[in-house]
Amino acid sequence: MTLLSEIRQQPAVLEAMVEAVGPAAAEAAGLLRRSDVSHALIAARGTSDNAARYAKYTWGAIGRLPVTLAAPSLYGAYDRPPDLGGAAVVGISQSGQSPDLVTVLEEGAAQGRPTIAITNDPSSPLARTADVVVELHAGAERSVAATKTFTTTLFAVATIASHMAGSRTVGRDLLAVPGAVQGVLDGEGEIRMMAADVGPIRDCVVLGRGFNYATAFEWALKLQEMAYVLAHPFSVADFAHGPFAVLEKDFPVLAVAMRGPMFATTTSMLDRIQSERSTRLGVITDDPSLNAPHVTVPHVNEWLSPIPAIVSAQLFTLGIAELRGIDPEQPRGLHKVTRTM
Repeated sequence: MTLLSEIRQQPAVLEAMVEAVGPAAAEAAGLLRRSDVSHALIAARGTSDNAARYAKYTWGAIGRLPVTLAAPSLYGAYDRPPDLGGAAVVGISQSGQSPDLVTVLEEGAAQGRPTIAITNDPSSPLARTADVVVELHAGAERSVAATKTFTTTLFAVATIASHMAGSRTVGRDLLAVPGAVQGVLDGEGEIRMMAADVGPIRDCVVLGRGFNYATAFEWALKLQEMAYVLAHPFSVADFAHGPFAVLEKDFPVLAVAMRGPMFATTTSMLDRIQSERSTRLGVITDDPSLNAPHVTVPHVNEWLSPIPAIVSAQLFTLGIAELRGIDPEQPRGLHKVTRTM
């Protein structure tokens, strides 16, 4: 099985997940809505950390629950765990193998807090520690770079949010996601053309905001591990506060610009970049009239747009790796499971 074949599996995997994840997601939402829970604390690393960034926006906006990210070293190496009063402790890990994440959930349980694991392995150490396990149902993922396990993690987070909200409209929004991802795959040729236009880059910045702040971070990570590009992710708002100064003529800028409350500020930044720096741009958007080099993905409600957006970014990154003569199936120095302490 190749990386590309796993990317192409995502519509079917997400379609099956619509039914499969429901009961566990509802149970997890029940824990998050408990009267003694004031916030969620999420422990994650790497790709899963980017899914946690998505949860900050999704559980906050849809479920109205504040979300913070854990500092796992406090629970292990420093042995100075904070008071977790009011927290529901959540671990996100595709493999569920990382000892430092398990330690965070163990501390949550020791302090009498509810614990949730979101993982592709329901028999993993992380899952065995949790009160509720939300399985990703992605099947075996053999490529080092996470693709279908990332989108299924986002879908799990979104399904939990829909149960937190208790809204049929929110639940119906989820049904559009597998078809939107298939629409992205149908436009693979256009995405590869944008990669060719941007060229075999060595460094770049990746911009996003709101729900797609997480997408910028995950796109940057994919560029780093699959194509060895020194990619720097930024919120559009943070980028304006100083990092804008790094731009010079033909410096590559990648961005996610989806219709919603953040669209105007994002496109305003893209206009400024083009007018002041003549920068090479590559944008993922659901607005075909965008005044910047772009690929268009099918429109879904903005809170779910990171799922089709990142599939487009996966294909783009694969194109960049090929332009650079890099085999993304065997990224140097990386393994499928990383166990941090």
